[in-house]
Amino acid sequence: MRYEFMAAHESEYGVKQMCQAMKVGRSGYYAWRKRPASQREKENQELVEKIRSEYQNSRQSYGSPRIHAVLQRQGTSCGRKRVARLMRSQGIAARKRRKRVPMTTQRQPGAVPAPNVLNQDFSATDPNQKWVADITYIDTAEGWLYLALILDLYSRRVVGWAMADHMESALVELALQMALGRRQPVAGFLHHSDQGRQYTSSSYQLQLQQQDCRISMSRVGNCYDNAVMESFFSTLKNECATGQFINHAQARRVIFEYIEVWYNRQRLHSSLGYLSPTEFEEKTGK
Repeated sequence: MRYEFMAAHESEYGVKQMCQAMKVGRSGYYAWRKRPASQREKENQELVEKIRSEYQNSRQSYGSPRIHAVLQRQGTSCGRKRVARLMRSQGIAARKRRKRVPMTTQRQPGAVPAPNVLNQDFSATDPNQKWVADITYIDTAEGWLYLALILDLYSRRVVGWAMADHMESALVELALQMALGRRQPVAGFLHHSDQGRQYTSSSYQLQLQQQDCRISMSRVGNCYDNAVMESFFSTLKNECATGQFINHAQARRVIFEYIEVWYNRQRLHSSLGYLSPTEFEEKTGK
């Protein structure tokens, strides 16, 4: 496997440098290069090409478990350990997450928060049973772009979202209106958020009350109370907003495509049996 790695990276590093790093002799490497490839090596080479293709299709975000799941869906017979071994030998790895920038929730003085009804129970047996909401910020050369999201815990699908250059209540209201228009939940569904002034505002609370939903809010300073949304934001920053965007327009375009084309419809979720949110809802018929 060391020789295969060296052969794949000859254009990037010198053979002498790689032999020293791998602690192998150059004569052994060149002898290996001249030797006809075995049937197993040919199969590995073909599998590596498929792995590379799916790795690029995933925006370099898939590790070996998801790559293996994709190959299985395509009818390629291979073991998960074999995929992991080949990915290591070729230096193929999912992007490492960037360090998360702490978010500050601005509370409205005098606002009375709702109790934590969700209580870290992120399971749901039906769509539109439990929604979680939050805001994050995206780095651009024009300044921060703020993204408000509502996610359905049943399928981890983003059902509502909005972007703006501010964090006023109008931002989260737009995300809520999108979610309500798309999903039309029945009375009694649960809406969970933090205690930020956007979510405790009278206009937002009124919209929730008009839907006759149960309102739940995280405890102060407890990120685990909305862990699923925190996980989504981490994934977004790792796979989509990996650096600074040129401007707000570029960020809006890329994030729209990520949410609506990739994340909701194509990205495989280990918690959903390696199905996308859309596939999971279609398969369960709910």
